[in-house]
Amino acid sequence: MADTLTPEKWGRKESADWWSAGQSARQQLYGAATEMMLDLAGVQAGTRVLDVAAGTGESTLMAARRASPMGHVLAADVSPSMLNVAAEAARKEGLTNVETRVMNAENLEFDTDSFDAVISRIALMLFPNPAKALTEMRRVVKLGGKVAVMVYAALEKNPYHEIFHKTVRRLGSMPPPAPGEPWMYALGEPGALEEIYRRADFLNVSVRAIPIQRRLLSAAAAVENMKKGAGDNRELMNRLNEADRERAWAEITEQFKRFEGPNGFEIPGEVLIGVGTKYE
Repeated sequence: MADTLTPEKWGRKESADWWSAGQSARQQLYGAATEMMLDLAGVQAGTRVLDVAAGTGESTLMAARRASPMGHVLAADVSPSMLNVAAEAARKEGLTNVETRVMNAENLEFDTDSFDAVISRIALMLFPNPAKALTEMRRVVKLGGKVAVMVYAALEKNPYHEIFHKTVRRLGSMPPPAPGEPWMYALGEPGALEEIYRRADFLNVSVRAIPIQRRLLSAAAAVENMKKGAGDNRELMNRLNEADRERAWAEITEQFKRFEGPNGFEIPGEVLIGVGTKYE
C-alpha cells in the first residue's frame, strides 16, 4: 500500500488540521536535524530558498528566520490547506519573506537556476518518482547550489513505526511494500538515497544518519497519539477487522512499555540527510 504525496490524499483539510496540531511535537522531534539540513543546504542571510513539499511550514519558517528579510523562502506543496497553515504561521511570526504556492514536486513551475538552495523534509520517499522530483530540484537551483533533503532511515532504525507496521502486517497477513513502492521508509536502506541523488546528476553527494528521539508522557499516550495519525498508519490499521485492530493496539501498547522510564516514554529513531551540489 503506497502512501504517495498526491493532492487527493494530502490536500484534505483533515490532514492539514492533524499536521497543524502536531507542529510543536514535530519541532521537538526534527528541529535539530532540520537545522543540520539547513546548514548543509547553505541557508543563511540573503538566501533564496525553495522548500519542496513544505506541508504546514515548520522547515519553511526555520529557513525564513535564517534567510532574514534580505532573503526569501517559497513553500511549495500539493495541499492548499497545508500551505494556508504555513502562511498563517509566517504571518503570526511577522515573517514577511515567506511565499506559498501550490505545486507538484515532479513538475516545479520555476525557471532554471531560480534558487540559491532547495530543501525538502520527510517527503522525497513518498513521491511516485523521487528521482524525477530530485532532478527538478536540481534544475531550479543555481549552479553551485545545494539540494538537501531529510528522509527516514530504515524501518528497523525507527521502532516507533517498526512495532506498528510489523504488528499490523502480521495480524492482517499483509506483505511489506514492494521494492520501489512509495512509503515512509522507501529510501531508508543503505545506499538508496545516494543512488537517487546520483540518478539526478548531483555531485559531491553525501548522506548523514542523524538520531532523533520521540518523547511522550507514557506508552499509552504514544498509542493515543498514533491512533490520531493520518495517512499510511491509519489506512493500514483500517484494513484489519475490529477484533484484530483491538489485538494490534494491545500488542503495540505492550511493546511500547519497554520504552517507558523515569522521564516517561522515550523511543529512539533515525533520519537521513542527503545533500548534493549542482555543478553543470
